[in-house]
Amino acid sequence: MVTLWTYYESVGPQEVSPADYAGALARLHTGMRTLDVPVPRFTDRVAQAQRLVADRDRTPALAEADRELLGDTLRSLGRVVGECGGEQLLHGEPHPGNVLATRNGPLFIDFETCCRGPVEFDLAHAPEEAGEHYPGVDQDVLRECRVLVLAMVTAWRWDRCDQFPDGRRLGTEWLGRIRAARGR
Repeated sequence: MVTLWTYYESVGPQEVSPADYAGALARLHTGMRTLDVPVPRFTDRVAQAQRLVADRDRTPALAEADRELLGDTLRSLGRVVGECGGEQLLHGEPHPGNVLATRNGPLFIDFETCCRGPVEFDLAHAPEEAGEHYPGVDQDVLRECRVLVLAMVTAWRWDRCDQFPDGRRLGTEWLGRIRAARGR
């Protein structure tokens, strides 16, 4: 078998500390700043979630008030975060499921969702405590990005084709979190 990938042995389901997580993500971002590759902007992913929420055939179980909440959240926070500046190449979904614990420290995998945007958009996928250890992060933008990412992921749980285990229950729970964050 021939592969162009480097194999890194996992050291097991070891928990990555928030500081190590933030450090690994900061190193990844530093390396990604040197790349110039065509990728979509994060707002393209936000727009995909908006189209899903607006499509009643694809999201038939989404109540009208929840559809309005998600649509408004995606639209307004997508615009706010999109205007904050400081864009660069991002991983796109550096959540804990995309982190491999190795002898050399945490490594990120699964780069199929790379996009351009502020580093806070990537940090919004990370455990909350990691944001406290990331150098130079704008905490206000990070808070907005966390709600924006939650709205995107919540929209996907209402897709009639979604196969995420227990997705509908999570979608309902996350709607409550979005409502609380938006003061509704």
